[in-house]
Amino acid sequence: MASIVKLPDIVANKISAGEVVQRPASVVKELLENSIDSGASRITVVIRDAGKQLIQIIDNGCGMGSEDALLSMERFATSKITGVDDLDALMTLGFRGEALASISSVSHFELKTRRAADQLGTLVRSDGGVVEAPEPTQCEAGTMISVRNLFFNVPARRKFLKSNATEFKHIHETVKALVLAYPEIEWRMINDDDELFHFRTPDVRERLNLFYGEGFGDSLIEVTEDNDYLSVGGYLGKPGMMARQKHDQYFYINRRIVQNRMLVQAVQQAYGELLEERQSAFVLLFLGIDPSKVDVNVHPAKLEVRFEDERSVRNMVYPVIKRAIQLHDFSPEAASVNAGSTFSEVSGFSGGADRRLGFPSFSGKASTTGDLYRNYSQGAFNYADSRDRQLPVELFPEKVSAENPVEERYTVNEAGLTPASGQPAIDDDAARVTADKEPKIWQLHNKYIVCQIKTGLMIIDQHVAHERVLYERAIDVMNEEVPNSQQLLFPQKIDLKAWQYEVYEEISEEIYRLGFNIRPFGGMSVMIEGVPPDVRDGTESTILQDMIAEYQENASKLKLEKRDNLAKSYSCRNAIMTGQKLNVDEMRMLIDRLFATRMPYVCPHGRPVIIRLSLDELDRMFGRK
Repeated sequence: MASIVKLPDIVANKISAGEVVQRPASVVKELLENSIDSGASRITVVIRDAGKQLIQIIDNGCGMGSEDALLSMERFATSKITGVDDLDALMTLGFRGEALASISSVSHFELKTRRAADQLGTLVRSDGGVVEAPEPTQCEAGTMISVRNLFFNVPARRKFLKSNATEFKHIHETVKALVLAYPEIEWRMINDDDELFHFRTPDVRERLNLFYGEGFGDSLIEVTEDNDYLSVGGYLGKPGMMARQKHDQYFYINRRIVQNRMLVQAVQQAYGELLEERQSAFVLLFLGIDPSKVDVNVHPAKLEVRFEDERSVRNMVYPVIKRAIQLHDFSPEAASVNAGSTFSEVSGFSGGADRRLGFPSFSGKASTTGDLYRNYSQGAFNYADSRDRQLPVELFPEKVSAENPVEERYTVNEAGLTPASGQPAIDDDAARVTADKEPKIWQLHNKYIVCQIKTGLMIIDQHVAHERVLYERAIDVMNEEVPNSQQLLFPQKIDLKAWQYEVYEEISEEIYRLGFNIRPFGGMSVMIEGVPPDVRDGTESTILQDMIAEYQENASKLKLEKRDNLAKSYSCRNAIMTGQKLNVDEMRMLIDRLFATRMPYVCPHGRPVIIRLSLDELDRMFGRK
């Protein structure tokens, strides 16, 4: 007697269910994909007890006749493909023909369906895989599938389900991914008799606002790119939206939600320094590609895909994202937040004494870097109109410059504007007008630069701002290999420790490209004969040793390319420090140089450089709105 036997269909279906139906969310995904493939324009999702008691999907799609309804519950029965060649032109979400057979084998299953041309519909029931004969029934055009008591006959699988909160979270994420991908469909979701949402319009931003908080959709950056090989479209989040989990990254291939490591890495690398360690960007990205150039038949869950030419896809996606984020203003905007609330709950003034400052990343539409700089340029100075005043013209220089600084001619103090030594006295009106001419820029606690901009205030951390400037300059200098050394009048000898000398030897070539002219001087000693122009006088030996220490620390903690590590170490140790007093011209020069960088909003380590506080938000804080 043969020892190998063919398993009965009911056993095979249960085994298949282990791959296709891993949890209630898997059921929701498979059924919703069938509804979308049926051409439905309206879909309702009903959940009870996190899907353990009931999962019900109702659509107004094409429906099925009696024969098709019965066949749909058999294994490997599908209307999506007829042969293997169809996999190369696949545009539907479903195609394997396993879902309904697997789901019905581990639940109390009921299917009602009717085509629009039929007067009566069809009812098919299955009890743990035992399918009953179809019956005629009255029902709406379309299909309604009810899945009750999931895994009732597979107690081990039901036992290992997570808590209701966890299982419902997976269901909600599954539904959300499809709701965002198919805005043309009217979606409704009910959980334990409570309606969670009902989207009647095809506005993606409206859906994003509901899922993530008011104003979220408006602050995203829209991207579009199209060529003969690939189309890319969707939305990208600002750094303030970043989270430490990746479930808010949605990648679609021909509107199929997918998981692909290459796409995740391309986005992560495109954002680069905008992301702190273990942060992830919000991404809603749709890729359109010839179906013959991507394999979706990798796993029964149909989430994994393989590209025919993954490198080409990556080389097209990466620059599109990189270009989009480089053109936009990523400075967070300060806003009042009720203590204990989440960012998605921030909307308007709610009053009360229990308030704090927070940073909702979606407090306004995305703007460009140029917009913010023009905002600063137009609002940083507020000259009084002196055309109707009979005052000495020399009190109104056209421009505050290093050659003719206002602070050398007059001093603003609590008593008003007083002349400096040797300058003529002026009356109160002149003092008032000249004070208005002062640039609206201050240094706060020798740490932050506060600027009046057209729409409110801009606050800049002087250390990380200078760090960003020095970092980009260092990278450019090393890559361009141009002379960048300023010779010292008196060379300086430094005795390095053994580990310092070892690091120095490792990076000596890059240090030379950066602008340090150093030569060995016997043993562990070196002689500094030249330094980059940015190095302050008297700090040459300190900068070198601090830079070596920073480089070593970065090398042990972070995986950085050698030049990138050196540029970060140099910029961090050589930047203006907290506590260093700056005059107005120095502050203005720093701001101008900051906005000339490629990424002015974060330092090389990912910390924010700029924070904005709008007049509207100030009005809300003071209860004016």
